[in-house]
Amino acid sequence: MTTTLEQPKVETPEPPPARRRWEPWALVALLVGTAVAYIWGLGASGWANSFYAAAVQAGSESWKAFFFGSSDAANSITVDKPPMSLWLMSLSVRIFGLSSWAMLVPQALLGVGSVALLYAAVKRWFGAAAGLLAGLVLALTPIAALMFRFNNPDALLVLLMIASVWALLRAVEDGRTRWLVLTGVFVGLGFLTKQLQVMLVVPPLALTYLFAGPPKFGKRLAQCFAALGAMIVSAGWWLLTVELWPASSRPWIGGSQNNSILELTLGYNGLGRLNGEETGSVMPGGGRGDAAAAMGGAGEAMIGGAVPGGGMPGGGMPGGGPGGGGGMWGSTGITRLFASAQGGQIAWLIPAALILLVAGLALRGRAARTDTQRASFVVWGLWLLVTGLTFSFMAGIFHAYYTVALAPAVAALVAIGSVTLWRRRDSLWVRAVLAVTLLATAAMSWVLLGRSASFVPWLKWAVVVAGVLAAVAVLIPALTRGRIAAVVTLAALFTGLAGPTAYAVDTIATPHTGSIVSAGPNVEGGRGGFGGMGGPGGMDGAGRMGGRTDGTAAPTMPGGAAPGAAGAAAPGTAAGATAGAGDGMGAMGGAAGGLLSGSNPGEELVSLLEQDAGNYTWVAAAIGSNSASGYQLATEDPVMPIGGFNGSDPSPTLEQFQQYVADGKIHYFVAGGRGGGMGGDGTASEISTWVQANFTAVTVDGVTLYDLTS
Repeated sequence: MTTTLEQPKVETPEPPPARRRWEPWALVALLVGTAVAYIWGLGASGWANSFYAAAVQAGSESWKAFFFGSSDAANSITVDKPPMSLWLMSLSVRIFGLSSWAMLVPQALLGVGSVALLYAAVKRWFGAAAGLLAGLVLALTPIAALMFRFNNPDALLVLLMIASVWALLRAVEDGRTRWLVLTGVFVGLGFLTKQLQVMLVVPPLALTYLFAGPPKFGKRLAQCFAALGAMIVSAGWWLLTVELWPASSRPWIGGSQNNSILELTLGYNGLGRLNGEETGSVMPGGGRGDAAAAMGGAGEAMIGGAVPGGGMPGGGMPGGGPGGGGGMWGSTGITRLFASAQGGQIAWLIPAALILLVAGLALRGRAARTDTQRASFVVWGLWLLVTGLTFSFMAGIFHAYYTVALAPAVAALVAIGSVTLWRRRDSLWVRAVLAVTLLATAAMSWVLLGRSASFVPWLKWAVVVAGVLAAVAVLIPALTRGRIAAVVTLAALFTGLAGPTAYAVDTIATPHTGSIVSAGPNVEGGRGGFGGMGGPGGMDGAGRMGGRTDGTAAPTMPGGAAPGAAGAAAPGTAAGATAGAGDGMGAMGGAAGGLLSGSNPGEELVSLLEQDAGNYTWVAAAIGSNSASGYQLATEDPVMPIGGFNGSDPSPTLEQFQQYVADGKIHYFVAGGRGGGMGGDGTASEISTWVQANFTAVTVDGVTLYDLTS
């Protein structure tokens, strides 16, 4: 008598349903809708982040500035990031001319491309319904709706990170080395966009393929090394060129203290972001540092009690959750992403994504090692966990808009998890998980919407009612079949998307300017990093906290402009002088600009700077890149940003500046701005002191400047 050993049951991938007629039309509707939403009223934000806008203008005038990512066409100093995102915008400006629209349309198109690529990465293994849901969730994520309409590098970074996962999953599907090489190329290009931030997706990519790749382990390991080589080559060619280029004939590397791209990579933009020791930052080590020098008397007033009730809301410096106490960039910890500053940006569907991740892995638990659906859960889940935990505990510079890097992972997990569980809804435990997911999502929306008491106050009630009804309905098998199932699905979609959609619509309808911005309405305790007092983070061009230009930002700081003033000025139009310009309020905004907001010169000042501009290498010099940016964008002539973004880079030295003046290369020195006339340390302060001691000050449009040729 023979016996046959029973083989364990191995689940096979569920093939996506056959293509239906509505699928291509639904995709077209999604992409066209995304394009319209992201491009609509795009020029209202003016120069958006004028720090990058000035570099875009410079790159459109000088190919050397284009290659290095220089702040000015005369190549005095670069921005503090690699230039790849600037290349796309600079090419657009070269073609269409300098305007807000020409600069920002490439960013909006990157958003459309990201939605399309995420759709493709999900649809291939989970069907069109999952792909459409993933794309829709990404498009409606509030912080995505902001960053794809803004000129920060994050828009391109997100696209390249999605592309790397798409290529990785193709490699899991057929095991071909070319897909691993392509994955490495996408990561390398992401490095040329925002340096080490893209590396957060590398562990998820490598671990997923080492586990799920079809070849034997030795070959999988070799293929990963091939991907590493491709990453090094695709990023290293530019780094090597910059490092080997004679320092005397290239711009200073902004953000570094020793004119080194490697220092910038590993220091200010590298380990410094994790441990808080960013040399040259506003507040080195997370402490108070030179903040008072950076902000002058206004900084002291802001820190010491100018805000009603004394100090910043919640105590400490801005950026964290309720209660503060986390230092310069806010409280760290596992709840950071759910705090007031970050919650409305990204947290709406994070609980759902985590629940669906666990449930999806459980459903695919007995599948073959190479199962592509399980690999999808693994790679998107690790992306969310690795990046989310890093953001939660990093002690260095952190802004709410960084969370856009989580949006694709959240969107993908919600889509693939929801569709996978819905197809297995015959099981009681699956229906129970769906119900818990809906209730958690409704609760999260209740909390986030409750932080803005005046913002569509009825919506949180509607979301909770829809969520509870949908949760009850999915527990009843008869209600998950036939036509009634469509009603339940709509209720579930409303529960998950109503809140973020409302935030996204508010974001699209509201102009945003400044270096630190955040999406959605004002929220209690929301500070969004350095500056967002009680609302969307950052400072706008009028000296207001919050980064919005609709007059709804938080209260004007001492000496700042009145709401609705210069911040909303359109590109190329004079904003005029604003209150407090040149009086030590440079870091807070005004006509002279400052640490976090671009300058807004009046017509008389612009006319003065443009006189005989062709006779000078730089029509002016100003301390800090943001202060210099407005003058450069208004005149379209090079303006030297002394000290780079923070005004703390040793570029140029006092001796170099004196030689430039002696050679007649700089026409004016513009006071105000980051550190101008406000004391502090370093070469910026030395230059400011020397200019004040040797040249005569005049005031034009409320801005103090010195003619260095008189």
